Formats: sequence, C-alpha cells, structure tokens
Amino acid sequence: MWAFVLVVLVLFIIPGPAVFLTLTQTVKGGLKAGIITGVGIAVGDLLHTFAAVLGLSAILMTSALTFEVVKYLGAAYLIFLGIKALLEKTKEQEQPIAKKENPAVSFRQALLIELLNPKTALFFLAFLPQFVKTDGPPVVYQLLSLGLVFVLMSILYTSSLAFLASSLGNKLFVKNNKMARWQGKVVGFIYIGLGLQLVFQSQK
Repeated sequence: MWAFVLVVLVLFIIPGPAVFLTLTQTVKGGLKAGIITGVGIAVGDLLHTFAAVLGLSAILMTSALTFEVVKYLGAAYLIFLGIKALLEKTKEQEQPIAKKENPAVSFRQALLIELLNPKTALFFLAFLPQFVKTDGPPVVYQLLSLGLVFVLMSILYTSSLAFLASSLGNKLFVKNNKMARWQGKVVGFIYIGLGLQLVFQSQK
C-alpha cells in the first residue's frame, strides 16, 4: 500500500486533464466549484475502479469501436464546454466579482469528463493490478481498497489545487477587470485543448 501511495503521489506531480479541469473551474466559479469539481473527478475514478473490478474496462481495451465512441463523446463534450465559455457575454466577464458556478453543474461536468475518458478506464485496469498480492486478501477486496485510496488522495490533491487557484484567481481575475475580460476565453481554450488532446489519444 505504501508503494502504491508513493507512486500515486509521483503521478499527481505530472499535470493532467484533472489538474487543468480543477484549476479552470476554480478560476471560473470560485473555491466551492473547484472542490466540487475534484469530488466529481474522484467519483468518476471510483466508478472506473468498479468497472475495472467487474472487467468492464477490458471491453475498451479489446474493442476499437467502443474505445473510439467513448473517446469522441468525451472530446465533443469538452469542446462544447470550451465553445460555450468562449461565447459567454463580455458584460458578464467584466464584472469584478467572479460568476459562481452551480455546484451540481460543476460536479456533473467533472463526472462526465472523467467517465468519458477511455484512457482513465484503461489506466485503472492496467495500474491497480500491479499492486495486488497473490498471497493476500481476495483480489476484488484489494482492487477496491486501492481504488478507494486513489480516490481519497485525488480529493485531497484537487482540493489543495482549488485553494491555491482560488487565491491566485481572486488576485488575477476578480480584482483585475482587464484580466477578468479574458477569463472566459482562457477557460474556453483550455477546455478545447483538452478535447483535442482526447481526440488524438490512441487505444494503445
């Protein structure tokens, strides 16, 4: 378990879609939106854990068609969010107070983005079994335990990012009208970039 924790900490150092999603949602909607986004990502990871345990993730690894369908659905959703952010009215962006996101919306977006990333499913399917002991408790129990530890660590990590981004966001955007005008555009381009990154992911 300790080896698993250390490896996960190293993985967290490398910025990925979850990091950028948490940061952009925090800057856009405030601290609460960032934390809720992290929880949504973690719930998505938990569902991926259940899928890996049940063997459903193996379908994504063996079926090219299923992988492509899930991949393009996820990419389309991210690009849709990016375009929506780019088209938000300038008047709303010019206000000195950040527009607060509905927590339910932040949670739903993060959950869908995480679930519609086939690479996440394959990650759990390939990563968790590496830390299973053949002479230990039942494999199902071990996989679920590892998945829960990953989810808890993910929530702590994304919450820390949200606190940091909230502090910096207030200085850069909320108290700076010129920067606030570009807030939606920055968020939009990040979403579109993540969507395009997902489009070019391969199954292997």
